[in-house]
Amino acid sequence: MNYKKIVVAGGGVLGSQIAFQSAYSGFDVTILIREDDSKEELDRKLKELRKTYLKTIKNMDVNDPKSWARGIASLEEFNSDECNEKVENAIKNIKIETNQEVALEDADLLVESITEKIDVKNNFYKEISSKLPEKTVIVTNSSTLLPSKMAKATGRPEKFLAMHFANAIWKNNIAEIMGHEHTEEKYFDEITKFAEAIKMIPLAAREEKSGYLLNSMLVPFLLSAMDLLANGVSDAETIDKAWTLGTGAPQGPFQILDVVGLITAKNIVEQYQKVPNIFDPLLKKMMLPYNFDGMLKILNEYIDQGKLGKQTGEGFYKYDK
Repeated sequence: MNYKKIVVAGGGVLGSQIAFQSAYSGFDVTILIREDDSKEELDRKLKELRKTYLKTIKNMDVNDPKSWARGIASLEEFNSDECNEKVENAIKNIKIETNQEVALEDADLLVESITEKIDVKNNFYKEISSKLPEKTVIVTNSSTLLPSKMAKATGRPEKFLAMHFANAIWKNNIAEIMGHEHTEEKYFDEITKFAEAIKMIPLAAREEKSGYLLNSMLVPFLLSAMDLLANGVSDAETIDKAWTLGTGAPQGPFQILDVVGLITAKNIVEQYQKVPNIFDPLLKKMMLPYNFDGMLKILNEYIDQGKLGKQTGEGFYKYDK
């Protein structure tokens, strides 16, 4: 793996994090976005990430065990001055670009992190395929979609696979790597090495599975919580308390949904609603039918009011912006 220039398509919650973490790790990073109007919001996200990284490093420096973030530094290599310098270099050196040809020039790796809709992703791949250098490897940060369903649109199926990140990647530093039947092993190995280079722990998924590893467990959990709300069994805060107080988990399902973002949550609900066999037969017997219509009604009401989750200051809960 000899990657130097990384292009991240999409400046959302995870797109901005992937870009910042890659820049923090010393790569030349460009974020490709659609519109100039999005630059201000993306710039705000990057500045917030700078604050978060610096705060985490400060906590690590005073040896708070809860603050250790493997995506920033391991215990063995931690040096606060060096880490702070990497943060400042990252924020200074990330480029934001709306011109596709300029952004994609000489790209070694394109990390696609746009809307979780397969038609949007495939249209994007077709749009940029002729502008990408021959050498460019493409990964999708999709959380539910199979790479085989998008491979043809990229025009380079052998160089295409999935690399899915968890939110707050500086501490939840995993990268789920999943190819498809036409992915060459060489590129699977390269992406594994890239994941390690940006301080992620690569987790190989050797067979295609919607939901990959993390979301195969997480999404049914979130759907079950939304189903309780949609059916009027209880309210969001009480459902969260049932989970956090009953298991000791730091966050409940609706707190997680606010972090994920309600538009992404809506896209996932729609995806699971349209694919009747997306669940294993055992899960179908235990957990279905879900009240998908009720879930979408609730999510659409929040979205229509501009309550998109933590990023906008309000979702199921209110936050300081």
